Amino acid sequence: MTTINFDSSTRRDVLRVAAASAVALPLLGHAQSAWPTKPVTAIVPFPAGGGTDAFARPLSAQFAKHTGRQLIIDNRGGAGGTLGASIAAKAQPDGYTLFMGAVHHTIAPSMYPKLDYNIEKDFIPLALVANVPQVLVVNPKKVPGDFKAFMAQLRSNPGRMNYGSAGGGTSHHLAGELFKQQTKTFITHIPYRGAGPALQDLISGNVDMMFDGLGSSATHIKGGRIKALMVSGLKRNPAFPDVPCAGELGLPDYTVTTWYGIWAPKGTPVDVQARAVEEIRKAGLSDEAKAVWANQGAEFSNFTPQQFGQFVSAEVKRWAEVVKLSGAKLD
Repeated sequence: MTTINFDSSTRRDVLRVAAASAVALPLLGHAQSAWPTKPVTAIVPFPAGGGTDAFARPLSAQFAKHTGRQLIIDNRGGAGGTLGASIAAKAQPDGYTLFMGAVHHTIAPSMYPKLDYNIEKDFIPLALVANVPQVLVVNPKKVPGDFKAFMAQLRSNPGRMNYGSAGGGTSHHLAGELFKQQTKTFITHIPYRGAGPALQDLISGNVDMMFDGLGSSATHIKGGRIKALMVSGLKRNPAFPDVPCAGELGLPDYTVTTWYGIWAPKGTPVDVQARAVEEIRKAGLSDEAKAVWANQGAEFSNFTPQQFGQFVSAEVKRWAEVVKLSGAKLD
């Protein structure tokens, strides 16, 4: 196994499109569309209760408020999020089926060699709706103490402690593998069919820890059901100022984030794409949604669709290198 190092310049390259977001790129067009004239379905490729749901459902409520039409969340979990993605890629491209995926879908091409869809070619990027840091969370009854005590417990019990993930090949999985590489520890991986079921088992004590997106863990951290020991990156998260960051704990290269975005199936009319982008942005930038995002340590991105597409392509390349260097495989 080769040690992975995420140097700061690599991460800056991956996120450079964010800095360019102040430069207005052309949108998909300004043709008017009557869309939506009926309910819209958003396929979420994970079970209810996970990180994607934490943003999809508040977004759905605001979408309905602004358009007068429902945005129905259709949870289709399985195969690390690739099952729902496959269903969405084959949906009628009329604007009434959207896909809300995540960082996992840029990892999947490197973990699943026989995918029957291509995230870059079979979907049209609409909006990057949230970007949140990964957080190391533990069951406080099974893992008492702070990060230092946790590391002592981990090193004295190699292989006996475990971490749950949303499935093989997801960011939860690779965040755990990266942590193991950088700390030279051994933790057993237990894959689930989504972050929701994994979190429930963490809360009940069936698994010891998770490397989760802050969005899905936030409520449980604040409720005391699980405990956050570390957020990834070089700075603390404003929503959880008491949780130390990886940089101050001696892991400056541990910079894993979980992000969520919305796509349309390839072939969706350009005017419908433009209207969808407009309505998604209205929903995500509403005061109500902003409050939910802030509570979970996230912000709604100001990426244009073109920038989101560039970001996705960069992430596909980035995670391909991570998978290669880590030797990560599906369990």
